[in-house]
Amino acid sequence: MRSLPARLAVAAVAGVLLALGFEPYAWAYLVPVAVAMLTLVVRGARLRDGFLGGLVFGTAFLLVLLPWLRVIGPDAWVALSLLEALFYGLGGLATAAVTRLRWWPLWSAAVWVAVELLRGSMPFGGFPWGRLAFATIDTPAAPLMAYVGAAGTTFAVALVGTTLAWALLRLRERPVAAVAGLVGSCLLASVASVAPVHAADPAADANPFSVAAVQGDVPGEGMNPFSERRAVLDNHVAATLELARQVKAGKRPAPDLVIWPENSTDIDPFSDPTVYADIQRAVDAIGVPVLVGAMVDGPGPREVYNQGIVWEPGTGPGERYSKRHPVPFGEYIPLREVFAPYITRLDQVPRDMVAGTEPGLLDMNGVTIGDVICFEVAYDDVVRDVAGDARVLVVQTNNATYMGTGQVEQQFAISRLRAIETGLPVVVAATNGISGIVAPDGEVLAQAPVRTRTVLSESLTGLAGGSWGLRTGPWVQALLVLVAAVCTVRGAGLGYRQRSPGVGVRETQGTGVA
Repeated sequence: MRSLPARLAVAAVAGVLLALGFEPYAWAYLVPVAVAMLTLVVRGARLRDGFLGGLVFGTAFLLVLLPWLRVIGPDAWVALSLLEALFYGLGGLATAAVTRLRWWPLWSAAVWVAVELLRGSMPFGGFPWGRLAFATIDTPAAPLMAYVGAAGTTFAVALVGTTLAWALLRLRERPVAAVAGLVGSCLLASVASVAPVHAADPAADANPFSVAAVQGDVPGEGMNPFSERRAVLDNHVAATLELARQVKAGKRPAPDLVIWPENSTDIDPFSDPTVYADIQRAVDAIGVPVLVGAMVDGPGPREVYNQGIVWEPGTGPGERYSKRHPVPFGEYIPLREVFAPYITRLDQVPRDMVAGTEPGLLDMNGVTIGDVICFEVAYDDVVRDVAGDARVLVVQTNNATYMGTGQVEQQFAISRLRAIETGLPVVVAATNGISGIVAPDGEVLAQAPVRTRTVLSESLTGLAGGSWGLRTGPWVQALLVLVAAVCTVRGAGLGYRQRSPGVGVRETQGTGVA
């Protein structure tokens, strides 16, 4: 496979296969195959050809992973895919460099961690959708989240792929070593599956609490699901009042706290007395705190907060969490004065969401919850900042725009993996799906049908303090990124010396694990 067009064609196929490893397809065992194919494409290539191979791979991957962005517009789908593909181009360049070194399967796997850190951090705060770790739910690799976090899990999955590439190259010359190396990497990726993900804790079991998650349903769809804003609130109020009637009649156990989703009121309750009164009526009826997802006027006339508000019976609104990671071009417009004159569709976001500054640790009836809102569940720092002190992780989300697409399933899979990583139960409250309650080992305890008005209830146990994954994850990530950077520089320098006449080199592709 020497010709560049052939390599690029294989890179495109590899990108498609990687996307098929994620929801809604969830053919997770294609993930290491895709990694192996890309590794073979860029191994031995010039750095610029490695970049091009990674760029083609990333473009194909993201176009197939993110078709739900077409709801916003085909241009948004293509533009974001191309922008994010640049990071995979850098990954292809780095892989081309590190495969010149001994033990390159290790360094190539570390490159994946570095790429995911970059694209999850920039621009405008990054977009971590499509991390290899997020494809591992319901696979033997998923329990690794509890011990090494998302970065370590990505490394393990990538290592299976890079070792597969190495094994294919060495199968004829060293068949025993090739098979042994591949088996070893597979065992490493699945070793955590033979250990308990989170052992039962008597202290947690002694103090259970009951949670109800309300899915009120949304009347609209597509880019206009909240055209009937009042109906959205009415649905959540009605569902909560019905829950209160069932509790009073003895048909359902009384919850200790109730969770409404993001945007359960798109009308500021502090500006509309009727909205305030209706929420209070529902909260008073159920008699326990309700976490209300509300859009609240911001400090400026064209600014808004996306908040989770603890609404107490009798006394009304108390502690609040403001979303810390608003979605660029969806919830606020970066450089609005630059883009708005040329992109009229940006008028659909008339107000810019103001980012909160404090983690979403909130007290509800004596239970400390860790609140994250919608896409924030994909960001390590947002989850980590609350998970160590919370007894339950709450994901308030509104996926109404993306109903009927893979986005809702992708996000729910991430939520399940966060349960494994944090060692906490996770409660997902969505306006019309997917709502669910997840055990600390990722098992789905309850899940609501989409596009229905439903209330889920479960008795949960959770103990604050943090898991191994929370403690080790940042250190594992930092170490692997450092390794990737050092090996990339070293491999690039080795390639330069190989092309320079009269300069001897020791490390070549034919020595060691090459």
